[in-house]
Amino acid sequence: MDEKQKPPRKKSPLAIGGFLAVLLSQGKLLLAALKFGKVGGAVISMFITIWAYAYLAPLPFAIGIVVMILIHELGHVLAAKLKGLPVSAPVFIPFLGALITMKKNPTDAATEAFIGIGGPILGTLGGVAAFALGMYVDSPVIVSVAYAAFYLNLINLLPIHPLDGGRIATAVTRWLWIVGLIGGLVFIFYLDHYVNQLIFFAIWAMFAWDLYKKYVKYRHKEQLVSVSTRFEFAAEHLLQQGYMIPGENHTRDLDFTTYSDLQGVGDGRQTIVMYWQGIGFEGQAYLPQQALIRRVQLVKVDRLQKESGFYLGLQVQVDFTPLGIQERYYEVPAKTRWKFGAAYFGLILFLLYMIRLVHQAGIMD
Repeated sequence: MDEKQKPPRKKSPLAIGGFLAVLLSQGKLLLAALKFGKVGGAVISMFITIWAYAYLAPLPFAIGIVVMILIHELGHVLAAKLKGLPVSAPVFIPFLGALITMKKNPTDAATEAFIGIGGPILGTLGGVAAFALGMYVDSPVIVSVAYAAFYLNLINLLPIHPLDGGRIATAVTRWLWIVGLIGGLVFIFYLDHYVNQLIFFAIWAMFAWDLYKKYVKYRHKEQLVSVSTRFEFAAEHLLQQGYMIPGENHTRDLDFTTYSDLQGVGDGRQTIVMYWQGIGFEGQAYLPQQALIRRVQLVKVDRLQKESGFYLGLQVQVDFTPLGIQERYYEVPAKTRWKFGAAYFGLILFLLYMIRLVHQAGIMD
């Protein structure tokens, strides 16, 4: 039998671009720049990403890897929909992967794990379909796309936040985070490119710092966090009443009330309503997590003259103490833990088997 001619392969799209896609696919920083609507942003960013990958790899491979990333993200979307949580359409970022944003956060670890594992499961199925198709039509490029899909989904199962494995670990056992903490350093050491090492080390370092804050630094002492928000308050009536307009450096404590939506009615988030009764101001903001409010303070006042009248720009700072690690969030029935554990480790073993199978097929040698 004649030996098949293998297509030339470049390391960049898989080892660098693909690896960055996994590690940073959960990021949110560039979403605003790519928002062109629910579907438009996904389609436009997908074509831009294919065009970018095509500079480093054959066009069929570029198309294939983007499709594999799309399938992975759609797994998260489908899982979130099954749990009744609204999410955005996937948006692609060249060499960084794709991302979706959740408009409502999970309220328990089991839901977080369910959404987390949806991506690797569907992504793995996509890789299997690509592998079968590649073998059937005798296409090394399609099989290479399948290999990339297996590789990316396997890396995503490392038990490190914000990777999917770190989210699945919340419903299996948080001790897996320690495995990820130690295993992550070993993984970094064996990476074959310094760019990969730097990127993964940055992810690992943020994960390690988050664990340190949760379980060491603030475990037995109160943590004080400050967030700021800004309001524009229509104040034409103050001028008409001859009210003395406060200066830019005016500060004062504001009265406030706070409440949390009930699960099943709202989304469980905490709302704070603040008042400046002297001028008739009332503002509302949401806290990033459940907390004890320590202080609500006006820190800056801007005078704004608009076509519609006179306004005050009010900069408000909220000081609060997070309620800490919410152990109830991590309360998962033993049966559910076993199910997620079996699915998690079974998926890892299956991906390792498929990677070995690709190698045995002689495509990646």
